[in-house]
Amino acid sequence: MIFRIATRRDLPAVLALLADEERVTDPASVTVGEAHERAFAAITADPRNEMLVLTDEDADADADAEAVLGCLQLTYVPGLGRGGRERALVEAVRIRADRRGGGLGAELMRLAVERARERGCGLVQLTSNKGRGDAHRFYERLGFARSHEGFKLPLEP
Repeated sequence: MIFRIATRRDLPAVLALLADEERVTDPASVTVGEAHERAFAAITADPRNEMLVLTDEDADADADAEAVLGCLQLTYVPGLGRGGRERALVEAVRIRADRRGGGLGAELMRLAVERARERGCGLVQLTSNKGRGDAHRFYERLGFARSHEGFKLPLEP
């Protein structure tokens, strides 16, 4: 497996992973909209954000981004707590539906935690939808603790 920073070429595959976590979505069927383009450009331009992908090392380097097997976004948040060290916020964690259960998710998270540790972060945190029981058990197996109750306020028109 290859763990790397996503490129624009990976965007359809990442969006396919985010579109439906229960089924494999063909990246060619995903519409990449203007808002996606802007968001991806903002992530790649910001040194505190990284969209990371896990790809199959056996895949042809010239093939499409269908070789993307997993993704996540890391955002490094400065703060005064923990001695002024950054915290790493993990979002958009996905493993392609047909590749779950083989340890790829654990490897993806291990690599993300290591990346945060190398950056000097004092904490890695994430939120997960309350209805995703399997994901919660997965994160707990990796050593994450349910330490806070989260709240969201949608700001959509």
